[in-house]
Amino acid sequence: MSLVLEAVRVRLAGRTLVGPLALTVADGETVTVMGPSGSGKSTLLDVVTGTLAPAFRAEGRVLLDGRDLAGLAPEQRGIGILFQDPMLFPHLSVGGNLAFGMPRRVRGRARRARIAAVLAEAGLEGLADRDPATLSGGQAARVALMRVLLAEPRALLLDEPFSRLDAALRARVRAFVFEHVEVRGLPTLLVTHDPEDARGRVVRIGGG
Repeated sequence: MSLVLEAVRVRLAGRTLVGPLALTVADGETVTVMGPSGSGKSTLLDVVTGTLAPAFRAEGRVLLDGRDLAGLAPEQRGIGILFQDPMLFPHLSVGGNLAFGMPRRVRGRARRARIAAVLAEAGLEGLADRDPATLSGGQAARVALMRVLLAEPRALLLDEPFSRLDAALRARVRAFVFEHVEVRGLPTLLVTHDPEDARGRVVRIGGG
């Protein structure tokens, strides 16, 4: 698997906000895009996921495993994304949140077994029936990651997912995320403004 950005440029009102950027993220590799707030880091991820707002204009190509993603809906791209907030659905249990992104081919007993397995993997055994509102920050972050991974993405985007955690928890969650990225061999693109979060090669945008 590989995620490739070919001469990607984003414009807003005729002004270049990002790029042109050429970048290849290999299997199991994490590449970090750094820049200050407002530099277009999250906008770059919108280009990859196909959720760029109409006010922006994108140029260049995004390829995943050699397939051009142009024209594909976000749910057809095989891209998983983790945000600053866990964004767990409050009307679903922990298990319901995990089941939400799973492929439809996984049903019944197999689905329940997979949920139990990832909860155990995340150190959250027995919490399938819990209300997400009762989880700690670290627990919610782990559930959010496992929900993304259960959707079987072929690449992963990280949009400053550690920025709202306190320092001690941040280090633990960060280690947890990157361990799972490496085990699954996912090409991963991380955007952050914090050097402590950076992994792998670093690409800077937005004036430096």
